[in-house]
Amino acid sequence: MSDDLRDLYQDLILDHSKHPRNFAKPGQVNHEALGHNPLCGDRLALYLYVDDGNIIRDIGFQGSGCAISVASASMMTEMLKGKPVQEAEHLFDYMHAACTGGETNDATIDEDARDRIEALAGVRHYPMRVKCATLPWHTLQAALKDEQKVSTE
Repeated sequence: MSDDLRDLYQDLILDHSKHPRNFAKPGQVNHEALGHNPLCGDRLALYLYVDDGNIIRDIGFQGSGCAISVASASMMTEMLKGKPVQEAEHLFDYMHAACTGGETNDATIDEDARDRIEALAGVRHYPMRVKCATLPWHTLQAALKDEQKVSTE
């Protein structure tokens, strides 16, 4: 990865961590879960409203954590608002593979999502930070399964 691209990705993460998007509990919620990373203390509550057509109509989060965790939650909520649950699950698989060094040649992932996920996937070079980036995504999985809590432990 070029230095310019690495700088761009770092700027994106810093922007989302300092100015998180969807950092609120939506007015209508029918799925939620609490995520916790005991290694660094990241905690987040994720809230979703999924309509009868299985579309994520609203999504938000609250909590505290490191810059990577907050940026990941912020970018994830932007990516998923208005998307079918099936696509959210597909993006989870892509995100997990990207952060752990797995296969990421899925042509169905749009360019915007690829760029955002690639910005976070740099954590694969720092194994202790993988859990920070993936905590919001694991919390999403828990919320969609109506599990109340998830831990990266």
